[in-house]
Amino acid sequence: MLHFDDELDTSGLICPMPVMRIKKALKGLSSGQVLHVIATDPASADDIPDLLDTTGDRLLESCGNSGSYHFYIKKR
Repeated sequence: MLHFDDELDTSGLICPMPVMRIKKALKGLSSGQVLHVIATDPASADDIPDLLDTTGDRLLESCGNSGSYHFYIKKR
């Protein structure tokens, strides 16, 4: 597990809600801070990297187990 500055739990939400909430959470972070996202929507594995391609933020790590996915995103 990486160090993170803020956490966003989008468990139970389906696309596009996790992406919309991630965008909002990233706006509240300073450059270099890390957001830990918890998701249960399997589409998040594709949706979150696609989002980061457009925002310029960086996916540091992602992992999944038992229907729960974790993403560590560094704000640009």
